[in-house]
Amino acid sequence: MPEVSFEFFPPQNLEASFRLWDTVQTLAPLGPRFVSVTYGAGGTTRDLTREAVATLHKSSGLKVAAHLTCVNATRSETLAIADDFAKAGVTDIVALRGDPPKGTGAFQPHPEGFSDACELITALAETGQFTIRVGAYPDIHPEAANPQADIDWLKAKIDAGAHEALTQFFFEADTFFRFRDACAKAGIDAPITPGILPIENWKGARRFAERCGARIPDWTLSAFETAERDGRTDLLATAICTELCSDLIEGGVENLHFYTLNRPELTRDVCHALGIVPQVQLENVA
Repeated sequence: MPEVSFEFFPPQNLEASFRLWDTVQTLAPLGPRFVSVTYGAGGTTRDLTREAVATLHKSSGLKVAAHLTCVNATRSETLAIADDFAKAGVTDIVALRGDPPKGTGAFQPHPEGFSDACELITALAETGQFTIRVGAYPDIHPEAANPQADIDWLKAKIDAGAHEALTQFFFEADTFFRFRDACAKAGIDAPITPGILPIENWKGARRFAERCGARIPDWTLSAFETAERDGRTDLLATAICTELCSDLIEGGVENLHFYTLNRPELTRDVCHALGIVPQVQLENVA
């Protein structure tokens, strides 16, 4: 049976805060090995992320991993945030370069900031305080020259001190297996955990895939068109995601990382279908 982890994004209003907590309450009983909280593009949710991480760590009893990026901050500011996490007892970090603010074009490092994820990882590793996770791309990253460039960059991040990679989502298990084999051939021995996106909204997932370079198989287009016409998109999404996860498990995958988009129902249903059942009950907090 695989272990699971879940990604959330920080709430930006009161209604979203309730949805985040409902999401946590729905998924926490499945006993995740950790949950992570994202940054918005351009670091736009930096303070919200810090607040959400601190609240989840204090109130949920879950291991919480905080996203940290290089965008729009000096080195000292970024490391001060990391130090605040450590003082609060949060010692898991997902270290990313980060996306530039919308409408600004290509990523430009802050004049006094980290120029890329490797520099950030090196600085975090030197503190000796953190378990560091990083991103990986089974489908070619939009900024990568070729697939090997993605693998070379991942190896550089592992060599800089990262402990585990979490992949971008993908649609077919063979995509992950090819990537995993290529990473092993390149000498990457750190765990590579597949990122899973239960498709809550097909149009949104398709836009997301096009933006991040995830290849969309032709069969998914016709399948979701038919399901939308018949009003069965949730059923299709659950079936597709469950089959993908089953194929990964049969191929030796031991951990799965779900991108929940703060909508937990499909993720919960997929986990149940895989035999991952409630282990603990999250206590209500005032």
